[in-house]
Amino acid sequence: MKKKNFRFAVIDVIYIMMMTLPVLFGIILKILTNPQSEGVSITGAKIYFEIPMPLQNLFITEAQINSWLVIISVLGLCLYMTHGLSVKAKTKRQVLAEWIVEKTESLVNESMGDYFKGYAPFIAAILALSAFSSLLSLFGLFPPTSDINIVAGWSILVFILITYYKLKGGILNYLKGFTEPIFVMAPLNVLGEIATPVSMAFRHYGNVLSGSVIAVLVAFALSGLSSLLLGWLPGAIGEIPFFRIGIPAILSVYFDIFSGCMQAYIFAMLTMLNVSGAFPVEEFEKRRQKKLLKKKI
Repeated sequence: MKKKNFRFAVIDVIYIMMMTLPVLFGIILKILTNPQSEGVSITGAKIYFEIPMPLQNLFITEAQINSWLVIISVLGLCLYMTHGLSVKAKTKRQVLAEWIVEKTESLVNESMGDYFKGYAPFIAAILALSAFSSLLSLFGLFPPTSDINIVAGWSILVFILITYYKLKGGILNYLKGFTEPIFVMAPLNVLGEIATPVSMAFRHYGNVLSGSVIAVLVAFALSGLSSLLLGWLPGAIGEIPFFRIGIPAILSVYFDIFSGCMQAYIFAMLTMLNVSGAFPVEEFEKRRQKKLLKKKI
């Protein structure tokens, strides 16, 4: 019995290390690769190296590395929360895991309908990846959600799903949709189709990036104000940015935690609504009935 408990505890430690070590690795990597700079600094993702490719070199950036760190941490969290599952929940983490699953399935069923109930893991993955990516800024790391390339990749994936479900009504029905309500509207309908992933990407990226920029500018302004009003204090005391104590933390609660989680929820909701709204149920049922009749004949 003791041997079993020891093995269980060791596996728990491994999963906890999977959650924490990627963040620690990201912090160490940033310290080693980012030189100290004076004043305010607002830059994009740092390029670590590039891989030669036939058409265009592949750049490995800070956003990509941090995305993989988030994926590993989320995987460790999932393994930890589902470790030692039983028929009747005996641990708080199992109760929490079951609550998350139930809420996600309920959200998907309410927003997408019964046909898409299998999408719950996908939506949960979007929520976790987006939210935890934005929360990396709490550790001083570059949040992948403030890189348009990362969020655009998610939006393209959603766009592929939207097109896939639209085609379930038939290719002719899909093309016909571009001519509604009248044929002259076809160019605008094509632009509207392309605008869906573009708007999703820029909405998420813009809100996260703007929060980071505002937080940096406010912190810089508070340092200047502190130096202006309290710089007369003797010695090292006059160099301490007193006005930066507390206020940036309050901004961080909004921009890094509330806003980041809210943008993750909005992106997930838009994904559910766009994917389920693209599915032509009536046309799909007609095609399915025709196929069944052909098989019977």
